[in-house]
Amino acid sequence: MNGHGPEEPDAADAREDLRSLAEAARQGRLPHTDEAWRRLWLDPATARPAAVLILFGVLDGIPSHVADSPGQRVPDDLDVLLVERAGGLEDHPGQVSFPGGGIDAGDAGPEGAALREAVEETGLEPDGVEILGTLPQVGLPVSNFLVTPVLGWWAAPSPVAVVDYAESAQVFRVPVRDLLDPANRSTAVVTREGSTFRSPSFAVNGVIVWGFTALVLNQLFDQLGWTVPWDEKREIPAPL
Repeated sequence: MNGHGPEEPDAADAREDLRSLAEAARQGRLPHTDEAWRRLWLDPATARPAAVLILFGVLDGIPSHVADSPGQRVPDDLDVLLVERAGGLEDHPGQVSFPGGGIDAGDAGPEGAALREAVEETGLEPDGVEILGTLPQVGLPVSNFLVTPVLGWWAAPSPVAVVDYAESAQVFRVPVRDLLDPANRSTAVVTREGSTFRSPSFAVNGVIVWGFTALVLNQLFDQLGWTVPWDEKREIPAPL
C-alpha cells in the first residue's frame, strides 16, 4: 500500500494493488489455488478465445455505505463495472458479467478486444481507461470460451449505459465494498444432469453475481488481499 494504513485506504492504494497484481501475473507468479477455478480450464486447441475487461475506478458521489471492518483494504469509493446480460441471449442469458466477448482478428490482442467490447456494450470513452495488464486465462466450458481477464483502471470515468437492449439488460458500477460485504456473500448452488456446481456469489444492485464472473471476482479479491471473511456454508439456489 502507498503510505496509508488499512484503516485509511484510498484509490491510490487500490490502484497500486491492482498494478502489482498485473505485474505478478506478467511474471507468472499467480498460481491457481482454488480447486473450483482449476476445474474451469479447457483445451486451448478447441476453445474460442475471448477477453473481459475488469474495470476499477472511483465511483463519483455514490460511495459504499458498508462500514469499515477489521482488515478492510478497500476505499469506500472504489467501484467495478458490471453488465447484466439480456435474457434473450444464447450464451449465459440474464447473468451478470464483465464487459467482454470474443477476440476478433482485427483486435490488438486480448486488451484491444476487451476494450472494444466494453465500448460496444457500455458506451464508455476508451481514452479514459488505463490497461494494467492481463490475468491467466480461464476456461468457460458451457460456451467453450478460453477467457483472458484484462485488468483496467478508469483514470477518467465517463458515463455508461446500455447500448443495445438485445445484448444487455443493465450496465452498472458497484462499490467493491458492497461486493466484499459478508452480508452480500453466499455460495450459489446449481445441479445439472446429475452434477452439482457451487460458486461464490454476490448479491448487489438487485441481482446475484455467480458462476464465472463470481469465481473471477472471488479469486481476484483473494489474490489482492481484499477479501473480508464470509460464511461459505451459507447456500442459495443459483438464479437460472
